[in-house]
Amino acid sequence: MPDDQRQLPPGAARQPGTSWDDLAAADTKPVPDFLLGEHYKYLGSDPIPTARYTSPDFYSQEVEKMWPNVWQFAARLEELPNPGDTVVYENVGKSWLLTRQNDGSIKAMQNVCLHRGRKLRTESGKASSFYCGYHGFNWNIDGSLRNIPCRWDFPHLTNEKMKLPEAQVGVWEGYVFIKEAEGGPTLEEFLAPLPEHFARWGQDDCYTAVWAARVCDANWKAVAEAFMEAYHVIATHPQLMDFSGDCMAKYYVLSDNVNLALTPFGVPSPHLGSEPKDPQWVIDSYLKNNGRVAVGIGQLQVQPGQTARAAMGAVNRKRFGEAAGIDASHYSDCELQDAFTYNVFPNFAPWGGFMPNVVYRWRPWGDADHTLMEVRVLARQPKGAPKPPIPKMRMLTGAETWADVAEFGPLGGVLNQDWDNLPFVQAGMKAMKSGQIELANYQEVRVRHFHQTLDKYLKS
Repeated sequence: MPDDQRQLPPGAARQPGTSWDDLAAADTKPVPDFLLGEHYKYLGSDPIPTARYTSPDFYSQEVEKMWPNVWQFAARLEELPNPGDTVVYENVGKSWLLTRQNDGSIKAMQNVCLHRGRKLRTESGKASSFYCGYHGFNWNIDGSLRNIPCRWDFPHLTNEKMKLPEAQVGVWEGYVFIKEAEGGPTLEEFLAPLPEHFARWGQDDCYTAVWAARVCDANWKAVAEAFMEAYHVIATHPQLMDFSGDCMAKYYVLSDNVNLALTPFGVPSPHLGSEPKDPQWVIDSYLKNNGRVAVGIGQLQVQPGQTARAAMGAVNRKRFGEAAGIDASHYSDCELQDAFTYNVFPNFAPWGGFMPNVVYRWRPWGDADHTLMEVRVLARQPKGAPKPPIPKMRMLTGAETWADVAEFGPLGGVLNQDWDNLPFVQAGMKAMKSGQIELANYQEVRVRHFHQTLDKYLKS
């Protein structure tokens, strides 16, 4: 048995041949220690009941027992640069006003008039107060009561009683999170070990450059799980195989709430056979079909004796460093190109590494059969430089697809390929006679990990 199989626990196996760690050992720069070594856990081989995706009762349990008790990514700081700036964040029937305060802090308050229940705001934007358009009740941006018309008719309502209810707020690397229920882990505890990993990449220096969303006819978990493994590349994204080591990906289980897949780029898929591929051929496909780290390069000539990974690492080290105004000479090839797809339970997926970073967020959209997926691309500014105005989220409707977002480049077409599967996944799970789906032990461990964490909330 190869050495890379011996270090895995019983019940697990890995693609024979070159591994991600082998590529890391050949990197032209030192790779961070936290990306090396074994972080996989065998979590069993039991099937997953399809009712978890299709049952309205199961969906109701999630709404009641899970969503109020988790930290949810609700906004980026660049959406809230000045006092009064407000983001309306909504999920599973709850609505919140995230508002920058005069002292620079951020509060999250319930977006509901405490008189007759009307929403105070329906859109994000600047606010000097929160005014109810039904009867004129009014609140200050800190949630304190400002005015009640005909106050003489409400002697039973004190200012304290009429303060807008708040959620917990936490900020990490430019991301703003809320948690409805009191107590529980701090944001840092919930995210661990993400803060340790991302400290090297500094996403607080980033800003949202592209932002779009689309509704999918599938359960939110099924949509999220489509982005948890590289196993589907061979059938769903065959154009990526020329430069993507899909089944060479390395899978981590890091904590109850965090897992990670490291998928190498700049190497051909093992599915294409063992015959060596010309590095220039790999790079040419890379430049044509990669929608993230190869955009804007144009042409790239691989030097004699150089690998495609080293060539891409070198050019990105220079251009990303110059764009961010930093010395990027110490960043490894893998940090400048590979897909570091982190997942934070339940619905937040920030890509790691030093590059234009992709960020996913999934939310149930009305019921168990629909999901709103948002895709952001974060770009970098030199530290201390003013960040450009954030684009408004583009909601794709009707016949619009991800490919209609020109700024996504080839990424839009890749997302469309994922999208084409998902309604059929949802319909298929409803029709399955067995009532259960099967998972691979290694390549789909993040899906199983996701469900085991969800169970911990539902059983509490």
